[in-house]
Amino acid sequence: MSAEKVHIFDTTLRDGEQVPGCKLNKNEKIEVALKLEELGVDIIEAGFPVSSPGDFESVSELSKIIKNATVCGLTRAVENDIKVAGEALIHAVRPRIHTGIGTSDSHILHKFKSTQDKVLERAVAAVKYAKTFVEDVEFYAEDAGRTGDEFLARICEAVVKAGATVLNIPDTTGYCLPEEYAAKIGYLRDNVNGIHKAILSTHCHNDLGMATANSIAGVQFGARQIECTINGVGERAGNTSLEEVVMIINQRFKGQYTTGINTKMLSYMSGLVSERMGMIVQPNKAIVGANAFAHSSGIHQDGVIKERSTYEIMDPLDVGVDHSSIVLTARSGRAAIAYRAKQIGYDLTKEELDIAYDHFLDLADKLKQVEDKDLEQLLKSKIYKIAS
Repeated sequence: MSAEKVHIFDTTLRDGEQVPGCKLNKNEKIEVALKLEELGVDIIEAGFPVSSPGDFESVSELSKIIKNATVCGLTRAVENDIKVAGEALIHAVRPRIHTGIGTSDSHILHKFKSTQDKVLERAVAAVKYAKTFVEDVEFYAEDAGRTGDEFLARICEAVVKAGATVLNIPDTTGYCLPEEYAAKIGYLRDNVNGIHKAILSTHCHNDLGMATANSIAGVQFGARQIECTINGVGERAGNTSLEEVVMIINQRFKGQYTTGINTKMLSYMSGLVSERMGMIVQPNKAIVGANAFAHSSGIHQDGVIKERSTYEIMDPLDVGVDHSSIVLTARSGRAAIAYRAKQIGYDLTKEELDIAYDHFLDLADKLKQVEDKDLEQLLKSKIYKIAS
C-alpha cells in the first residue's frame, strides 16, 4: 500500500505574521514565499487581502511568481472580503480562497449575536460566492475545537454541498486535548455526507502546548492537510510547528503518510523566518533549536560518540544540521573530553586523559561552557608531554 499524502499548508505569511512586531514587507514576503515553494509546501497562505493595501499587494505579487504551490488568501464570510481576495488571486496558477465563520456558541452569541441557522446560511453563501472566483475553496469553522460535533457536522455538510473543497477544523484557542480533537475529526469523517469530496484540515494553536500533538492526532483520524508555520510562529502561544509535524510523519509514520517537504531545508527555513521576523528560536525548540542535537551530559555524550542512535532519533543531516554537538560542561565525562581534544588535534593517552579531566572539572565549574580555545589552553598548560 502506498503512503497517503498529507498536504502541508503553510500560514507563516498570514497567521504567523499576526504576531506583534513580526510584520513583513512585500519583498520579505516574496523572499520567504519563494523559499517555502522550494521547501515543498503544498499551499502558501499569502495573507488577508482585504485587511490592508499592503496585504492585497503582497498576495497579488505572490500570485504572479509562485508557480508550483497553491496561493491562498484569507477572508471572512463577507462578500467584499471574498471579492477582494478573488481580485488579489487573479494571476495565481493555483488560487484558493479561504473563507469561513465562527461556529462555537461563544462566537455565535458574543461575536455575531446570531443563531446557528443564520451562521450556517452565511457560511453557505460565502462558499458559493467564493466559487464564482476560484474552484478551490477552503472553509474554516472558527473555534471548531469548542463547537458541538452535531452542528459542526451540519455546517460542514452544507458547505461541501455548496462546493467547498477543503474543511478546516481549527482548534482556534488551543483548548482541545489530542484525544478530543482526534474524536472530532473522526466524527466528521464518519458523519458528514459527501465528506469524500473535501479534504479535512487541521489548524491548531498552541495555547496549552498541544498544537503538534493535536495536528498529528487529526491526521490519524482522517485529516489530510495540516496548517502550520515555520518555527510555530503565530498569535499568542503560536501555531502548529511545520518542522515538528513533518519530522513526526517522517520518523513515526514512514510508509503510512508522506509529505512533499525537503526536510534538509528545515534548519535554513527556521533561520530565515527567525531573522526576517525578529523572533528568536528558543534553544530547546524541537528539530531546529540550537540544542536539538547538542549533548552535554556525560552519559549521553558517551552513548552518542559510540553510536549516534543511542540518544538521537533523527540524523541531524536530515533537517539540514551539519553534525551533532558535544558540548563541554561540568556534566561532561572523559569520553567527551577525549572526543573534543581529538577534534582539535590532541590524541590523548589514558594517562593524559586522566590528568586533563581532573583539571577540566576545575575549569568547567568556573565556566558555563568550555570552548575549544579553553580546552586547548588547558591541554597545553597542564599536559606537558604534548605542550607545544
